[in-house]
Amino acid sequence: MTDTLIDGAITILGDLLLDQYITGDVTRISPEAPVPVLLSSHHRSTPGGAANVAVNVAALGHPVHLIGVVGADQAADTLRQALSSWKEIKLDGLVEDASWTTITKTRVLSGRQQIVRLDNEKLVPFSRATEDALITSTIRTLDSSHILICSDYAKGVLSDRVLTTIIDAARSRNIPVLVDPKRADLSAYRGASLLTPNRQELSKALAAANITNSTGPTWTLHDDAEVEKACAAIAPLTESDILLTRSEKGMTLWQQDTAPLHCKAHPSEVYDVSGAGDTVIATIACALASGRSLASAVTMATTAAAIAVSKLGTAFVTRDELHQKLLEEIADNGACLPLTDACTIVENWKRHGASVVLTNGCFDLLHPGHVSLIQFAAGQGDKLIVALNTDASIKRLKGPRRPLQTEQARATVIRALRHVDLVVLFDEDTPLDVITALKPDVLVKGADYKENEVVGGDIVRKHGGRVCLAPLLNGHSTSRIVQTMDDTHPTKDA
Repeated sequence: MTDTLIDGAITILGDLLLDQYITGDVTRISPEAPVPVLLSSHHRSTPGGAANVAVNVAALGHPVHLIGVVGADQAADTLRQALSSWKEIKLDGLVEDASWTTITKTRVLSGRQQIVRLDNEKLVPFSRATEDALITSTIRTLDSSHILICSDYAKGVLSDRVLTTIIDAARSRNIPVLVDPKRADLSAYRGASLLTPNRQELSKALAAANITNSTGPTWTLHDDAEVEKACAAIAPLTESDILLTRSEKGMTLWQQDTAPLHCKAHPSEVYDVSGAGDTVIATIACALASGRSLASAVTMATTAAAIAVSKLGTAFVTRDELHQKLLEEIADNGACLPLTDACTIVENWKRHGASVVLTNGCFDLLHPGHVSLIQFAAGQGDKLIVALNTDASIKRLKGPRRPLQTEQARATVIRALRHVDLVVLFDEDTPLDVITALKPDVLVKGADYKENEVVGGDIVRKHGGRVCLAPLLNGHSTSRIVQTMDDTHPTKDA
């Protein structure tokens, strides 16, 4: 999508894992014990944990500073090799600790069915020197980063001391901190900008804080109202916004000073949910680093999660995949709507990361000049709105003989063009009210204007947008067509 994700560096600190997959076919049961015999055909290794978050960020096109601990072992070498294929990921922040064993999770699969998972991990407390190295590496990257992600898999990297120090360092630089939490005591993440627990993690946090549900014996976290109540109850412990991932129910964004946002899950064939939380937090970080609102970031993350769970194993979502899916979700086009309804649609487009373009005119007797303008405008973004003068507006501007076609006829023709996504009628002499309400990212007019003469240009620029002047196609205008008709078929004198 046009500038959906602008490359801004992201620092990721957390527990590094190596995910391994052994796949093959099961055709018989072992004679030694009642277990299936797998004839292995393929073995692959992929980054997991915080390393998978890094891959997801890189796949969305953003540079990554990855910070974590690895052991002095073969698994660490395999992990480095798997990460080295991503040029966006910088590995100089990895801390090697000889007393540590690089954590591996090996999944054995027959087809798409997981038979067993084997975990290799020996957790030991990190030394103060290792903690110092993690803190130093993280703080060094913050001056060149837009976002800090803390990916907690409860393996020890995010200790109390590390968390407190790096969250304070990020806040002092006005860098948002996103946390995928695993601790039951969410107060450990106090000061973070956003926490992204799932339902099980939030339930444990509510129990650990002795927060009971006054309307029932337990927290089920299925009903929207109950979710809002639970988030509001836990929030004082964290001083953070909360994004609750709710599996088939979608996600709920609870913010301190804004109405909750409930995003429904997208229909998707679910093959594997492992790593879906990594995709969510990575997408949110990339969207925020690109200047998107948190609501837009969550909408995009909901879509990315649906893509991720449709893949087998720990997966990532590419920028192109996300772009295509987001456009499919906002494929509604060609409507002619009142301004209030148009505002609702445009808000949804923007939440999906779409770049919205607006051009305006009378478009009375569509000609090649009009088509050229619309084609140029459509190329400036993802969604094109045409603001169309009403009949009354045209009569005031061009005299009693115009328009030649009614506003409904003109709207029908314009909305039938494949480049046009939305048509809005305006009764004023200029589209200023429409531009003010819709706040397009790009405003397009013909090159017969100067940029500072374009009505509403200041409004668009104020909101970070731009004004574009479309090249003129000489020799084409409705007035010229009318004059030609008059010359060819002159009216009789009265």
